Amino acid sequence: MSPAAGNYLDIYSMCGIAGIIQSAACTFNKEHLKKMTDVLAHRGPDGEGFWQNNTGNVLLGHRRLSIIDLSHAGQQPMAYKNRYTITHNGEIYNYIELREELLKKGYSFHTQTDTEVIIAAYDYWQDECVDHFDGMFAFAIWDEEEKHLFAARDRFGEKPLFYHYDGKQLLFASEMKALWAAGVARVPNQQLLFNFITIGYTDNPSQPGETFYENIYKLPPATVLKYNPANKELLLEKYWDIDPEKINKKITDTEATEQFLQLFNTSVKRRLRSDVTIGTSLSGGLDSSSVMAAINELQMLNYKPQAFTAIFPGFEKDELGFSKQVVDKFSLQQFTTNLSAAEMIKDWEKLSYHQEEPFGSASIYAQYKVYELAKQHHVKVLLDGQGADETLAGYHKYYKWYWQELFRNRKLFRSKELKAAKEMGIPDKFDFKNMIAAYFPSFATVTLENQYLLKAIRHEDLTKDFVKQQSKQAYYTTPDHFTLNGVLHFNTCTHGLEELLRYADRNSMAHGREVRLPFLSHELVEFIFSLPGNFKIRNGWSKWILRETMKSKLPDSIVWRKDKVGFEPPQKSWMENKQVQDAVHEARKKLVDEKVLKPEILQKKIVPMASHEADNFDWRYLSAAALFAPNP
Repeated sequence: MSPAAGNYLDIYSMCGIAGIIQSAACTFNKEHLKKMTDVLAHRGPDGEGFWQNNTGNVLLGHRRLSIIDLSHAGQQPMAYKNRYTITHNGEIYNYIELREELLKKGYSFHTQTDTEVIIAAYDYWQDECVDHFDGMFAFAIWDEEEKHLFAARDRFGEKPLFYHYDGKQLLFASEMKALWAAGVARVPNQQLLFNFITIGYTDNPSQPGETFYENIYKLPPATVLKYNPANKELLLEKYWDIDPEKINKKITDTEATEQFLQLFNTSVKRRLRSDVTIGTSLSGGLDSSSVMAAINELQMLNYKPQAFTAIFPGFEKDELGFSKQVVDKFSLQQFTTNLSAAEMIKDWEKLSYHQEEPFGSASIYAQYKVYELAKQHHVKVLLDGQGADETLAGYHKYYKWYWQELFRNRKLFRSKELKAAKEMGIPDKFDFKNMIAAYFPSFATVTLENQYLLKAIRHEDLTKDFVKQQSKQAYYTTPDHFTLNGVLHFNTCTHGLEELLRYADRNSMAHGREVRLPFLSHELVEFIFSLPGNFKIRNGWSKWILRETMKSKLPDSIVWRKDKVGFEPPQKSWMENKQVQDAVHEARKKLVDEKVLKPEILQKKIVPMASHEADNFDWRYLSAAALFAPNP
C-alpha cells in the first residue's frame, strides 16, 4: 500500500462504458451490448461486465482497466441497495473524503471503490452529487425504482460520453465506435467538416454536443443527462460554470501564491493515490516540470517516478535539453521516444481509428507515442501538466486580450506591459484595431465572424456545391467577455481545452494508460479565475503566479523560459517526406470522390507546414479523409 493511499484500497475505474435504454426489450439485446464493449477493449483490457434489468429494456456494459486491485470488489456494472446500477469510467480523486462524510450520514460500504462512493452520493444528494466530486468521470446510473437514467460528465471533459437517441432508444458509450458496432449509421457531419477544413475547428462552440457524425452527440462537459424511457423525455442540464468577472481585487501577492501552492499540492496529492507505479509525461516545459516538483516536495512516493518524453533530434524545438534538467534535479529515470515521418504513416490508420475525429497537427501523434512508451515500460498511470496554458494564460495570443483590458481601464501605458513584452521578445503589437475591440467588443465580434466566414467561403480548393450547402454558418466565435479572464474562460470551458483532452483520452486509452491532470482540479481553477489578470500576465511574463510559486523549486532556466514552445514535432519536415505526401495525395483523392474538394487539387503541389501554422490545409485533408473510412 502506498503512503498516498492511506488505509484504503484504491480501486479506480479507468475503463470503457456502454449502455442501451429502450422503451421495451425488442430492438437491442446483450449481443448488441457485447459488440459495443468488445470494441472498447483497449480502454479496459482487464475484464468485462454486463447487466440488464428484469424486463430487458435496460442494458449496461463495462470494460475494466485495473489500476489497483484485481479482485472482483470493483467489478462493474455495480449494483447498490437493490435499486441502482452504475457503469463508470474515470476517477473521483476525493472519494476517501466523501466516503468518510457518507459514513457519518449512516451509509455503509461493501467495497473500497470510488464507484460505490459515487452511487451512494447519488442516493444521498441525488442530482447534486456531481457538485461534490473532484475528478474526471463519465458515469451512468439506472434507478430501477424510478425507472430513469442519470448520467454525468466531469467539469472539463476529461472523460468522454457519446450518445445516440432516435426518439425510442438511447445508446451511449465512451467512444463512438461502440455506437457504430451496435448499428448506428456512420454519416459524416459535413457542416463541421467544412469548418474544420476552413478554420480548423474540431467542435462547435455554439452547440457543444455536436460531433463529426450525424446523429451522434457528446455529452458536454459539466453536464448531466436525464432520461425516462416511459415518456421518452431526454434532458441535458449544465451543473457547473465559472463567472470570469467575479474577481477578488484585494488579494495580495503573498496570499495568492500561498493559496495557489496549497490548492496545487492538494490536487497533486489526490492524484497520487495509487497502488501502481506512477510516471510523468515530461516535456521540459514549466507545466509538467511543476507537477514533478510538487511530487518531489510532497514525498508521498517511495520511488522516483519514471519520466516519458518525445524527442526530435536536430529539430530546433526539441526539448530534450530542458527535460533533462528536471530529470537531473530530481534524479529521475527518463525514457524517450524518437519519432519519424515513416513511423507516423505506419501508425496512421491506428491513430485515426482511436481518435475517431479529425485532429489539427502531428502533435497528437507524438503524444500517442509517449503513452505507448509508458505501456512498454509497464507504467499505467501518468501525471501530466495539461490545462495550465488555458487557465494561466500560457499562450502568446493572450497578451492582446490583457492589453485590451488594460487599455479599456486606462492602465495600459502606465503599466509598461507593452514595453516589457517587447523586451521579452513577444512580437505581437497593440494597434488601432485592438483599441476599437477594447471599446466596442460587439462590433469586433461581428467583424471577426464575418471575416472568417468570408475567408471560409473563398477557400479555393472546395467545390462550389460543398461551400453552398455548408457555409450557412461559420462556427468561429469570440468570448462573451472581452477581458483576459473572459478569453481564458472561453478556452477552458467553451472551446479549446476539451479538444486537447479528447486527444489525451484517446491516445492514452489506446494503450490502456491513465492520465491525471493536477491543473484541472476545479477548486484550483475556480481560485485562478478569481484572480485579477496581473496574476496571469505581469511584467511581460505569462503564467506569472505559477512561475512565482515555482521559482525556488525548479531551475531558473525552466521557470523563467522566455520561449513558449507547444508540444510540437517537426511536422513541416515530415510533410516533405514522400510517404507522407503520398498519403496526403490519397486523402485529397478521397475528398474529391466525396465532392468536398475540386479535382484540380490533385494537380496542386502539397504545402508542408509546421504544427501550429494557420491555414494548414494539407494536414487537414489528411486527417479529414478518415471520416469517410468504412466502419471499423
